[in-house]
Amino acid sequence: MSALQKIFPNMYRDSVALMRLSAEASDLPGIEAVSAIMATEANIALLAEAGLLDGATDAGPNDLLLVIQGGDDTAITAGAEFIESALTETAEGPSEGGGAPALPHSIETALGTHPAANLALISCPGEYAGAEAMKALRLGLDVMLFSDNVALEDEVALKTMGDELGRLVMGPDCGTAIINGVPLGFANVVRPGNIGLVAASGTGLQQVSCLIDDLGGGISQAIGTGGRDLKSQVGGRAMIRGLEMLASDPGTEVIVLISKPPDADVAKRLMDLASACAKPVIVNFLGADGGAGTLEEAAHLAVAAGNGETADIKNLPRHNLDADALEKARAALGSGQGSIRALYSGGTFAYESMLILQPLLGTIWSSSPLNPDGLLNDPWQSRGHTVIDLGDDIFTRGRPHPMIDHRLRGERILQEAADAETAVILLDLVLGYGSHDDPAGELATAINQARDIAEAAGHWVHFVGFVCGTDADPQHAARQAEVLGNAGVLLTPSNAQAARLAADIVGSGS
Repeated sequence: MSALQKIFPNMYRDSVALMRLSAEASDLPGIEAVSAIMATEANIALLAEAGLLDGATDAGPNDLLLVIQGGDDTAITAGAEFIESALTETAEGPSEGGGAPALPHSIETALGTHPAANLALISCPGEYAGAEAMKALRLGLDVMLFSDNVALEDEVALKTMGDELGRLVMGPDCGTAIINGVPLGFANVVRPGNIGLVAASGTGLQQVSCLIDDLGGGISQAIGTGGRDLKSQVGGRAMIRGLEMLASDPGTEVIVLISKPPDADVAKRLMDLASACAKPVIVNFLGADGGAGTLEEAAHLAVAAGNGETADIKNLPRHNLDADALEKARAALGSGQGSIRALYSGGTFAYESMLILQPLLGTIWSSSPLNPDGLLNDPWQSRGHTVIDLGDDIFTRGRPHPMIDHRLRGERILQEAADAETAVILLDLVLGYGSHDDPAGELATAINQARDIAEAAGHWVHFVGFVCGTDADPQHAARQAEVLGNAGVLLTPSNAQAARLAADIVGSGS
């Protein structure tokens, strides 16, 4: 195997752009692994841990580092040329005769060009993100902090400053928002409307906003908070600020709060504020008592409230497979086949799925289990009923997120299909900006290969999944669903329905 390391001094690109570029280069002939990253200390450590960096590097945090492994020097050279060409193209400024304007190199110069701007989206290495966010706040801007690896104490300081200045701080590690109809980060294209969302979960926000769109409702604003916002140390400052902003927004008539269970003191404060709000507030703290029990229920409650109606969530469909089709699906399974293997790209989907499956099936094994006794000793090897979030740091070290690059999930699909215990492989498909251009096509290839593997071993494996997206998304939800349907995937409208269908197929539903 050949390898190459190349440093691009003083060149910055945001993490999503670099993940997409790395994924594209990985598809080139002869390329085994490729990673283009900012050479921060944390990123270099991740590369070394993933076996992509052997020894020290002269790259510093302001440099872009390219690492490629491949079958031979020719493949490596082609991969490097592809990456360098893409980086050079995006770095070009205006030509002498005009052309595209030069990109600003600071928040101050950006404001000079766009004085009416009121929001800064920051995506830079975590060590520097806090300082840039503080600068933006002092300049009178709200902040969406996409960057992760920001210290908890820096998050508290940022959100304290935001409160003092009357500004909103979304993040750090805020991957999704929709502001004034503009999708930011990993977000979907949804119709405008009267429902405002505040979410500490990116994929949770995506699911609820897409389901609202599918039900005929629309979104006024969708505010992300970052995953740590509802911890006691942070105090839910972003969610509280978002709730207050939506409460005073004339375009918002219904508010939805979305999160995994907050710390107890934060949950109480949020529930008190929700109860005191003059507008209807739908609370969806997954796994917590009260409010909407699932993301799907939250969407139905919100749309009904927006129409001045009451949703009958107790009578929502369990799933969309009728009794005859369900019995046929069960009959296709052989003896010893009784395990669900869920391979998610969204962490909230994995969490919601475990909440649904565990009361029905007992212990659910995971790298991020509901209970410590369900922790997998080896996250790369399933046992019994297993639910995996492939977007977890364990699986993304040295490789792009599975919403961008589906190869790791494809490999895991083949692995699970070869296991004689596997009855159902449960999948999400997340569309929108930032995601893969054709995720269904990528998954369909792996699914067809997996069926061949299973059939050669004398058993059948069911695939169950759902599409999180809209027809207005770049990938077009209906087209993606058609591709998966043609590959034999049993599709449901939501993650909750998909999880219940998987449980019913293995004969443990209720």
